[in-house]
Amino acid sequence: MSEPRLTHLALYLQRMGFDAPPAPTLETLRQLQLRHTSAFPFENLTTLSGEPVLVDLPSIEQKVLYDGRGGYCYELNNLFLALLQALGFDARGITGRVVMGQPEGAWTARTHRLSLVKLNGVRYITDVGFGGMVPTAPLLLDTAAEQLTPHEPYRIERHEDGYTLRANVGGEWRAMYIFDLQRQEDIDYAVGNWYVSTHPESSFARQLMVARTGEGWRRTLNNGSFAVHRVDRESERRQVVDVDELIGLLKDEFGIRVPEHEGLRRVLERLVRPG
Repeated sequence: MSEPRLTHLALYLQRMGFDAPPAPTLETLRQLQLRHTSAFPFENLTTLSGEPVLVDLPSIEQKVLYDGRGGYCYELNNLFLALLQALGFDARGITGRVVMGQPEGAWTARTHRLSLVKLNGVRYITDVGFGGMVPTAPLLLDTAAEQLTPHEPYRIERHEDGYTLRANVGGEWRAMYIFDLQRQEDIDYAVGNWYVSTHPESSFARQLMVARTGEGWRRTLNNGSFAVHRVDRESERRQVVDVDELIGLLKDEFGIRVPEHEGLRRVLERLVRPG
């Protein structure tokens, strides 16, 4: 079965500052990942609106490239993988289990999508859809060494069941997600996407989560809690309690064109209401 193909490659590249398709090199991969996390925000507004999250490539292209939106891992990493393959990279999708914020040793559902890339026989993972802690550079798979990125350092631990990605946050190596290299098909992503977007216990169905990166900073929004995290500086935080202010924040700080959806507005009002 042939891989789905991008239909708006030139526009996609232009949004990240490329005038022509770049060669499939490690430097290109680095630039693509860094620019992607800056240009296209992580967000779950569709889930909160109660509408289905469509993860076929044409729907994602429409949403992200034309509708002024972002998405989460099943959207952003699907789109990014199609881009890598269109540029000639040897890349395929894999999945993981998010354990960020969980007790050490926790084992969660397989609900994260990322990609494996091989360059000259060397394996990397690349991820543009992991919210406020998304790595902003591809990471070497087969090393336990600390790896620097334009933001936090990361490292990958090998264990019997696969790998654990850790990030150095405030001097502590915190687990982000567990992953392996098992082959995945569209149905595997469809099941994971259905679970995270519809299950009543899924955090994606219960809270607003938005993130974007830039030079030396990360912006995050969790319900009404807005933060700007800067490299080597104290984070700036403020609480938003007004829905119109929240919608303005989504537009001005994250570049999101918030859909005019009455149901979504009611959900956002509830999520930012004090108390």
